[in-house]
Amino acid sequence: MSAATRRTSFAALFAAGALAFSLTACGSSGSSSTSSTAATGSAATTGSTAAPTASAVAADQPFGSACATVPKDGAGSFAGMAKDPVATAASNNPQLSTLVTAVKQAGLVDTLNSAQNITVFAPSNDAFNKIPKDQLTAVLADKDKLTKILTYHVVPTRLAPTALAGDHPTLETSTLSVAGSGQDFTVNGNAKVLCGNVQTANATVYIVDTVLMPSS
Repeated sequence: MSAATRRTSFAALFAAGALAFSLTACGSSGSSSTSSTAATGSAATTGSTAAPTASAVAADQPFGSACATVPKDGAGSFAGMAKDPVATAASNNPQLSTLVTAVKQAGLVDTLNSAQNITVFAPSNDAFNKIPKDQLTAVLADKDKLTKILTYHVVPTRLAPTALAGDHPTLETSTLSVAGSGQDFTVNGNAKVLCGNVQTANATVYIVDTVLMPSS
């Protein structure tokens, strides 16, 4: 299969994932509205309005020890990244410079930036440094293999921390598995989430300390 054909296939997978996500969202809108109405009615009946719990507030925020290294302001800050699509946002994060190089090498910048509602497990620079230099150089030079590895890090739905644990199909077509809860998660048993629930314009990002490898 040619590189152009592979890129077309990956773009189609992105589109399919986005369509499935939008259909799911549309299908659940009615029940969400009903729940919201019921909750409002309950509050009115008791004459009180419940304040959000600390855990609910925390669920909307990035979490993890590595989040402290993210710039406080500018394009590389959490607020700045939320304004840009994921590949652009990653290019402004100093922890992800090797990943950005790999994405550019594979020709996936436009594909990732144009995708909608995806989750990206983004290996940090230290994650790539775990790979022997000669092996990393060889992978970066093999576009097909690099594309396969990078698309294995992308799930075609947007996963909140509360939905993170479990098995998830990837754009590479095989499955990755997340275990944990709260603010403590591992992927495929050995990759730890260092900074999670980072929002970009089109993706939720979980920075991990190990490069994920598809089984085949």
